[in-house]
Amino acid sequence: MLINCSIIAPFFRWLGLGNSIPDENENSDMKYLIVGLGNIGAEYDGTRHNVGFDVVDTMAKNANTTFKIDTLGSVTEYKTKGRSITLLKPNTYMNRSGKAVNYWMQKLKINQSQLLIILDDLNLDFGKLRLRGDGSDGGHNGLKDINAVLGNQKYARLRVGIGSDFRKGQQVNFVLGKWDSSERENLNQILEHAAKSAEAFATLQLKYAMEITNSFKI
Repeated sequence: MLINCSIIAPFFRWLGLGNSIPDENENSDMKYLIVGLGNIGAEYDGTRHNVGFDVVDTMAKNANTTFKIDTLGSVTEYKTKGRSITLLKPNTYMNRSGKAVNYWMQKLKINQSQLLIILDDLNLDFGKLRLRGDGSDGGHNGLKDINAVLGNQKYARLRVGIGSDFRKGQQVNFVLGKWDSSERENLNQILEHAAKSAEAFATLQLKYAMEITNSFKI
């Protein structure tokens, strides 16, 4: 039986095996911009709305790199599996995320197929992740601004579920609130898998990264 190496190669590379397996789609010069959305300031640390920051922080920790303050945000870069990954935490606040995203896309000469936005999603149960190649803003102000600045919504986004366990009229307090004790018990596992999913977006084809991501559940 003949096996198409271009199909199985991404899985071997993601596992850290078989780096010599050829992949006809591989480009060692590929650059990716992965943006975690959130708000700057100590009062927002550890809140549900800042989970995008938390995911890219986890990625930086795993890559043994640190963020430095730069234009419109904190930035770091690392290389893995032939890819150059730039992590960005905008300092423009959530509602103006598009300005930072557009600036760094232009600076790095990144096209939208190499852009991933990581954000919180109250329409997704806590403990679930969803990776998509495009889609609506879903009512998220960060995505709304990015869509407005870029002029479209044709870019990948990784949604991290925060759930909707709040009473009527308490949505803002819930989103901007700190994780509760039961959530914190599982948060590290969620962040680690989300970090792995985001990196898979850069090192694998999107459809494989989606399989890794969308099957996850606490």
